[in-house]
Amino acid sequence: MTDTPKIAVLDLQLEAGCTISPFVWQAKYALAHKQIEAEIIPGGFTSLPARTDGRSQHRPGIRDGDHWVFESLRSGEFLVADYLDAAYPDRPRLFANADQRNYVKFLDNWLWAASIKPWFSCYILDYHDRCLPEDRPSVRESRERDFLGGATLEEVQAGREDRLPLVPPALEPLREQLRESAWLGGDTPNFADYSALSVFLWLASVARTPGLTDDDPLRDWIERGFDLFGGLGRHPGLNPIFGLQLRDGDPAPFVVQG
Repeated sequence: MTDTPKIAVLDLQLEAGCTISPFVWQAKYALAHKQIEAEIIPGGFTSLPARTDGRSQHRPGIRDGDHWVFESLRSGEFLVADYLDAAYPDRPRLFANADQRNYVKFLDNWLWAASIKPWFSCYILDYHDRCLPEDRPSVRESRERDFLGGATLEEVQAGREDRLPLVPPALEPLREQLRESAWLGGDTPNFADYSALSVFLWLASVARTPGLTDDDPLRDWIERGFDLFGGLGRHPGLNPIFGLQLRDGDPAPFVVQG
């Protein structure tokens, strides 16, 4: 990695020190895949303007020398990954071709709809409480205004024990794909894996109550994904995501293969 300058990553950290943003997790994995060393610029949500000299109010991203790239905060856009492939074409590619990128975009959009959207309401108060103290007032005000229609974090998270069991069954297409190969990328991981893993790393950052059962077939892939690049996804401060306790009447969390 010494032949390439470090690329700075604008982190979005919680009080425990771990990264919350799936976009930042994608950037970290992308740089590791490209064999480019990451220099982490620590901080939370409200320090972004100061850390970017006013260039960004809300969007994380990277700085490569004097060049900044900020994510759009929309699933499936991958602005940082696209930049890295264009700027460093001699290093391992994140997208082999346009067809592969379209596949990853579809996967990312589907996974956000199937998991992050319902999990968001289940963990929104935990999300707030785990933020840096200086970020909590802004997080509460902006999330209640922009995402919750004026409802409070407490009101939205209430009753999550009824909603959490509904998410694992929706992930069956991901399990089915991973029954066919070790990675979403086939024999080796690629950006399809990194973008999907970023969702579960987000879950680990906020989930004070696990979101997946101990015996979920996704566990093997997730654990191997967290172990990639010397344990990149094993950051201190992350919560266990396995251990969801089901009640009588809850749906089966996954399809048992015969």
